[in-house]
Amino acid sequence: MSNKIINLNINGMTCSGCSSHIEKDLNSKDGIVNSTVNHETGKGEFVYDTNKLSNQDVINAVNNVGNYSVIEDIEKENCCVTNAKDYDGKNKFDLIVIGGGSAAFSAAIKAESIGLTTLMVNDGLDFGGTCVNVGCVPSKNLIRAAETAYHATHSNFKGIKPKGVEIDFTQIIKDKKTLVSTLQQHKYMDVVSDFKNLTMLKGWAEFVDNKTIFVDGKNIYTATNIIIATGATTNIPNIEGLNKVGYLTNVSLFDLEEKPKSLTIMGAGYIGLEIAMAYNRLGVKVRIIEFTDRPLRSQTNDITDVLEAQMKSEGIEILPNFRAIKFEKDSDKTIIHCKCPDGSITQIIEEGHIVVATGTKPNTSKLGLINIDLKLTDKGHILVNEKMETNISNIYAAGDVANTPPFVYTAAKEGSTAVNNAFSLAKNSVDYTSLPWVVFTDPQIAGAGMDEVEAEKAGLPFEVSKLDLVLVPRALAAQDTRGFIKLIRNTETDKLIGARVIATEGGELIQQLSMAIKFGITVKDLADSFYPYLTLGEGIKLAAITFGKDVSKLSCCAS
Repeated sequence: MSNKIINLNINGMTCSGCSSHIEKDLNSKDGIVNSTVNHETGKGEFVYDTNKLSNQDVINAVNNVGNYSVIEDIEKENCCVTNAKDYDGKNKFDLIVIGGGSAAFSAAIKAESIGLTTLMVNDGLDFGGTCVNVGCVPSKNLIRAAETAYHATHSNFKGIKPKGVEIDFTQIIKDKKTLVSTLQQHKYMDVVSDFKNLTMLKGWAEFVDNKTIFVDGKNIYTATNIIIATGATTNIPNIEGLNKVGYLTNVSLFDLEEKPKSLTIMGAGYIGLEIAMAYNRLGVKVRIIEFTDRPLRSQTNDITDVLEAQMKSEGIEILPNFRAIKFEKDSDKTIIHCKCPDGSITQIIEEGHIVVATGTKPNTSKLGLINIDLKLTDKGHILVNEKMETNISNIYAAGDVANTPPFVYTAAKEGSTAVNNAFSLAKNSVDYTSLPWVVFTDPQIAGAGMDEVEAEKAGLPFEVSKLDLVLVPRALAAQDTRGFIKLIRNTETDKLIGARVIATEGGELIQQLSMAIKFGITVKDLADSFYPYLTLGEGIKLAAITFGKDVSKLSCCAS
């Protein structure tokens, strides 16, 4: 195979939907290896197989898509890449890692420790990936800032009357940017700065075959094994007019230094909810449009009821069972046409910004996966087993691009596991049975293992204990009894198989419960253990006791 690049100036594109339309049509044409089109610059770059197509064939193909037309073509001087067997071999590595986030860095660290020559190829987000640049770090920093503002104006104690707060929104965002930059340098770039066997390259990687990639369509690299760790990005719904009115995602929202007048957030998953609470507490009017019946629908009603009540009490407008069907601009306002729960159509006016938080999609497009017949799930994730192996023996996947839980800490585990399994006969597996997770709303929502719905679906014999925080001395002392602790046990073994917590700082409890699940600790063990009095953790003991006793009838510290 001999590939060639042609750059074309394309007339008629007005939005990202146009560029996506051209890319989709061209990529489906036999002989087109890859298409990259930018509606803002009006340019398209196309890699094609010269054995199947000519320059003019590519131009004609673009001209045949919709109302678009090629007005000029510009070929790169160094346009051709050859088959790997014709290459001189100077760019051969033991391992190629495609991506630059947590999974990729974990893989690189593991590879360096066992002396592998490694190439890391990254494009899109800067090295460090979603978590440090646009995800965990900035969002939790803003959430903490917002909590500080909230507690300066709200008190759980009648005898304490807060006098208010002055919010310098621009300074908050600048401080967030400084934190992101510092951690990106210290926790990623500095960590690998003295690696002798690692080469880091900024560019777009595409597969030629299962051991070969070319980067930015011109330089070719080969490796014994390859790990795909390209992460995920916001899934933008296909709604009429959305691309034309302008919208934000967490990537662009977190960098706005001018406080938004208001926000309409599309989606009530954990990303949308965390954004809503943070920005509302920082003085931004917030509305959430959710097409299902309630926020965070992945959790049971009792959890979402507590959270929804808190959000509404803070002035956040939540519109469940509303589906946006059209967006249009009217001067500096955005009109959102929504289908209401009763089937009627209404118009919602947003004077600030639209924020899209409708889930994520894996970054698997434009990688040339068609050239290696890599298997994907129905949602586009790379299909891996518990060893991070794909259907191709020397290709592995890790992190959000794979069909695994989408957390930065699971990505890190998966990256190192993939390297171990690619180069060692002793294979390791990743077990998510006791995986802990946290949603950083207020109150926080945390979980590990199964909830009652999942236990029933699995056909397990189970029993549920649910302890309202009004029965936990720590919560009473703090005058904050929002939420509960819920434990799920296997009735045949008495072992803990799941837990859910909704409480202030509830995330600090979940690791203990995760360890209990992992190591087969029984509910009796939890109930019989010592817990410091007037800690939230004591609620675990009380919840365990609740399986057999009414704890409201026990004295303090009683068993």
